[in-house]
Amino acid sequence: MRIVFRACGLMLAAWIAGIAAPGRAQAEDFECVSTTLRILSPNDKVCISEFDDPKVPGVTCYISQARKGGWGQPLGLNEDPSNFSVTCRQMGPISVDLKSLPDREEAFTEKTSIFFKKTRIYRIPDLKRNALVYLAISSKIIDGSPANAVSAVPILPWPDDKPAQTAEPVEPVEETE
Repeated sequence: MRIVFRACGLMLAAWIAGIAAPGRAQAEDFECVSTTLRILSPNDKVCISEFDDPKVPGVTCYISQARKGGWGQPLGLNEDPSNFSVTCRQMGPISVDLKSLPDREEAFTEKTSIFFKKTRIYRIPDLKRNALVYLAISSKIIDGSPANAVSAVPILPWPDDKPAQTAEPVEPVEETE
């Protein structure tokens, strides 16, 4: 019994450490879009999340991921398919020296199953072209997946060193007949 409590304590500590891991981005989720209709259980869907690169202020990435429906979804028991896409953009001034960044570093990770499967996004500096490359992969300890996506962010001068302004909401124009 003591071994069971110790194992549970270690798993809880690893989970807490994973949540509070420094240098990893926290994603904000957008509305999901259903891709199937299931009458008696949650639908399959595609969800979009965005995260700001924690080590490179001025870069925002958007990732879309397929999420499996069914009754395992609300309980977190589903293994999501390795279907995803990533795009990253410069959204403000970037003052980080690319030479100071590691050759490859995990910038974002998200669990896609209850056991050992994750979507990971790595940041890879391209010094020759003054750009950042973001590589998204699906990793699984036993049987990995060749699924991947890539996005590149050229580091460009930013006007007035001000971040991008958010657009003001526009009122819909009523059509007259």
